[in-house]
Amino acid sequence: MRRVRLLLVDDHALVRAGLRAVLESESDIEVVGETGDGEEALRLVRALRPDVVLMDLQLPGMSGLAATEHIARSGLARVVVVTAREDAPFPRRVLEAGATGFVVKAGPAEELLAAVRAAAQGRRFLARAVAEQLALSALDGHRSPLERLSRRELEVASKLAEGLGQTEIARQLHLSVKTVQTYKSRVFEKLGVDSVVALARLLDAYRGGSAI
Repeated sequence: MRRVRLLLVDDHALVRAGLRAVLESESDIEVVGETGDGEEALRLVRALRPDVVLMDLQLPGMSGLAATEHIARSGLARVVVVTAREDAPFPRRVLEAGATGFVVKAGPAEELLAAVRAAAQGRRFLARAVAEQLALSALDGHRSPLERLSRRELEVASKLAEGLGQTEIARQLHLSVKTVQTYKSRVFEKLGVDSVVALARLLDAYRGGSAI
């Protein structure tokens, strides 16, 4: 039986080691590469041609969300996002970016393995906690104010809330400082905040106080 070729993308070496140990204990999965950088992930996808990319969202430089979108658009591999986040609007954003699967780091190893195998076969897999959260959100009509933001606006908002200056955000996202300023203004207007402190508090409230 052909093994699933998998690329690991997470900026924490210990997390990658743990994921690798779980994945390589399975006879039908082969980890062909790993990286902690979004842009390097794109290069490795082209060079290694994995079947599945296991993608964290919180990465230096290019975010995991942006990398997921690029990989999905290329059609070279399917992406399973594995993250600490399970609340709205992130699962919806991840699926809109083209991810095939979404699992949480706090979930059981069985869900991770099921997501990888499903993705390799072209089938979508959502962790139970994520599926329930999306279903409840749709049922009660709840919409987080963060859902008003585009993917790029959400990236800029996240980095502002982390305390990064506009010049550093521009460098990491490969944008001009003027463009970052424009995104910042849009974010403030859409969310009804007037300072980075207020923005950070709002994001913290709707993210449950943890990073993507």
